[in-house]
Amino acid sequence: MSAVEASVRAEGRSSRWLGSVFAGNPGAVMSRSWLATRSTNWLVVASGFLEPVLYLLSLGVGLGTLIGTVDTGGRQVSYAAFIAPALLATSAMNGAVMDSTFNVFFKLNFGKLYEGMLATPLGPLDVALGEILMALLRGALYGLAFMGVMAAVGLTLSWTALLALPALLIIAFGFASLGMGVVSFMKTFTQLDWIFFVLLPMFLLSSTFFPITVYPPAVRIVIECLPLWHGIELVRGLTTGVITPALLWHVVYFAGMVAVGLVLATTRLKALFLK
Repeated sequence: MSAVEASVRAEGRSSRWLGSVFAGNPGAVMSRSWLATRSTNWLVVASGFLEPVLYLLSLGVGLGTLIGTVDTGGRQVSYAAFIAPALLATSAMNGAVMDSTFNVFFKLNFGKLYEGMLATPLGPLDVALGEILMALLRGALYGLAFMGVMAAVGLTLSWTALLALPALLIIAFGFASLGMGVVSFMKTFTQLDWIFFVLLPMFLLSSTFFPITVYPPAVRIVIECLPLWHGIELVRGLTTGVITPALLWHVVYFAGMVAVGLVLATTRLKALFLK
């Protein structure tokens, strides 16, 4: 067999495999989710944005007057400017996780929507991508609204804060992808409590309210493995203007998170509905 024939056969196998999971139309799934979101109670949706704003007002402005300045790795900033980027990353995470877990859980186990979708030409990757993109959109909207609050009160300290928006997109993409993959294993509402069990400690400990240097070295290593810590450090560096090569490592971390989440979500949907 010639090298050309081998290449053609390999490409054919790859195309057949991709064709079994992807029809190239995740936009249809995303559009359906957007229409459903528009008809829901917008107060519930807005609550995910209001929570970090309340933290900023109570801790950043209130407690910040007692704390003074904080070192962000070579630059002294106000306490409000220190926690605002962390709350910004958290806002993107909250929007992405809530949409890719609770909404997807209902559709998987009660709404039975995915069976109907996969009875059409749509494949598991179309469904996974469509739902993840919708979760990404919600996370991005939360983050963009919070960025507006930061700009209004003067907490964006550098022009590089403009890069925080694409950073929020990759943060939301990472959490949405992994969230959908993980929730596909859950069967009861009580299992959803594990999401809060993981998110709350991660929110409190990932250098959100104090520098990671306060931890002992062993604890610091654990914190540095958490995805929210990477998101906070990325956004904090961009909004305060402390640009270092380490920021690229945070981007690579989330790129890997996106890849793992997409593969996990697609594999699970295929296993659940295309037996």
